[in-house]
Formats: sequence, C-alpha cells, structure tokens
Amino acid sequence: MPTVAAAVMTAPHKPIEVRELPEPELELNAALLRTTLSEVCGTDVHLLEGRLAGVPYPIIPGHVSVGVLEKMRGELRDVHGRPFAEGDAVTFLDVHGTCHACWHCLVAKASTRCPERRVYGITYGLADGLTGGWAQKIHLKAGVHCIRLDGVEPRLFMGGGCGLPTALHAADQADIQLGETVLVLGAGPVGLAATALAHLRGAGQVMCIGAPVARLAVAARMGAAASLDITSASETERQDWLLERTRGRGPDVVIEATGAPCAVGQALRWVRDAGRVIVVGQYTNTGAVEINPHLELNRKHLRVQGVWGSDFSHFYRAVQLLRDPRAAAAFAHVTTTEHRLTQMNEALAEVAAGNAIKALVRPDA
Repeated sequence: MPTVAAAVMTAPHKPIEVRELPEPELELNAALLRTTLSEVCGTDVHLLEGRLAGVPYPIIPGHVSVGVLEKMRGELRDVHGRPFAEGDAVTFLDVHGTCHACWHCLVAKASTRCPERRVYGITYGLADGLTGGWAQKIHLKAGVHCIRLDGVEPRLFMGGGCGLPTALHAADQADIQLGETVLVLGAGPVGLAATALAHLRGAGQVMCIGAPVARLAVAARMGAAASLDITSASETERQDWLLERTRGRGPDVVIEATGAPCAVGQALRWVRDAGRVIVVGQYTNTGAVEINPHLELNRKHLRVQGVWGSDFSHFYRAVQLLRDPRAAAAFAHVTTTEHRLTQMNEALAEVAAGNAIKALVRPDA
C-alpha cells in the first residue's frame, strides 16, 4: 500500500514526529490533493501549547493549504458548477461538515458557529486520516469545497494564508467607508492583512500599532500611513499619538488583531465616539480584561463586533482579490520562510518567537 509522509503533533508540548501513513481509499466524490504548500501559523503554536479545547491529538496540523488534485473518485464541482479535473491547482475551505440545517446555520446566519463544523488540521485528528496540510497529500473528503487558483501564484495566496480570509471577514464587519481613519492593533498576519484591506477599501488613513519594527515596515508597504512600535511607547503615549493624527477624536474604526486581552480595552478607549470596534484577535482564552461599560462603551455610543473565523465566501473572495494587481502587490510584501517536514519543530519555534511573518511548509521538499 502506498504511504504518505506527514508531520504529526502527538500531544501538547511534545516534539513533532514525521510518520509514514497509508494513502487513503477515496470515497465517492472525494479527492487526494498533493500538497504544494501549507502554513505554520499562530494557531499551530496554540495547538502545541494545548490552548485550544476539543483537539483530538494526535493530529496533522496545517489548516490552510494549496496543492494539485492528484486523484479523484466521482465528481467535484466549483461554485459555478464547473467540474474539477486531476491536475488542477486549488485551495480548499478548511472548515468541513457544516450542516446548513441547524439554528446557527439557518436562523442566525452564523455558519462559523455551527456545532457540526470540523476543521482540517485542528479538530480533525490522525484517526480521521490525512486531514492536515503538514503532509505530502491531503484527503479531501466528500463535501470539501475547493477553489481554483487560476491566475494566483500559490506562494502569494499562502502569504495571506488563514489571516487573509479572517481579516476579510473583519473588514466586512467594520464596513470601512471611503476616507475613514482606521487603526489596526497588531502586526501579525491578520493585522497586516487587515491593514492592506482597509487601504484597498479606500480608508483615508490607516494606522498600525504593533511590533516588531520589521513587521511595521511591512505594514507601511501594505498601506499603513503611520505606525507605532508598542515596545517604545506607553499606553498614554500611544493614545496621544493617535489623537494627534485624528484631530483629537480618535479613529473611526479600530480592528483588534493582537490576541492580547488588554488591546480590547485599548480599542474601546481609543476609538472615536460613535465609532466601530472589531475584535478578531481573541482566538484563545488568555484571560479577562476590565472595562468601564458606561465610559468606554455606552456613553461613547460604540458599535462592537466580534469576528470568529471565516466561511467559504471569505476564502473564495480572497482568491478573487489576489487576481487584482493592486491587492497582489500589497500581499507580495509578506515575506515567507519555507520548511521541510523534518523542520517543523524549528518552524513552530520561529513562529512562536515572532521571527517569521509567514512560515510555510513544503511537504515534498
């Protein structure tokens, strides 16, 4: 039986192991994807640290990937009804199993909260087969939604990675208007993507507060008119810096993409009266933060929106967006590093230390 090399996370705080796993028998309307690139993101660091609930260790991480359809059984079609063929370059929605029948899906219109939802590389485990991108091949189960990469270079899409569709969801919820001032808190992959998208949506001024300085330089190339290093300015100095650039009012929109709970309180305090705050960075539970609901929320007449993940529409639009030369030029500034399957422990350490803007794995290298 043919085998496939995969990097396996056996348990929290344990080294990654490379294993040879059997190539799966395909069910009807399923496919085998030969992985070109997958990502190593902050979520994978959280997985290694055991900070996500309900993870069925051991797992093959890697929830956003690109590759080539190597083998198909039955038929796969795109959202336009066109059939896929072996040899097509695609990405796919990492969320699988969404029921489209429950209260969350049909009434709340919040498919990212569907209780049936499973995620490649996160809530699918090794017992489910080749269901993560840190493997030479990925089993695309029946019902997985693929998107053609026609005209989009795989590395460019993976430079955006999971941060791009997540930031696209946040930008939608922010409803950024032409000429508005937008502050992005955080210069990680989601923060950088949000910076670029705010600029592309026509914000009059985009500002970014984050670290390290090298990432702020990338933020500037992706559309930030001004940036501030959090390691060199106190909270009061950061607020003064913002007020100087917003006629003493504060930004119209603040997008929190840091993962630090204190940033949520800062977003509420720094946004202008009647402004909008989008919280997209709080993916894991890192604790509580104290706010004054009268002074920082009610009296300011704020609109505050949490954003959880992304759905197919965000993945699909991310690919379409990168066909636009302006968007492609912005995301081309995201620097990437590549790693072999045998280097995944080093790759995780690189991401955890903030030394890589976007780390990728090339499983066939």
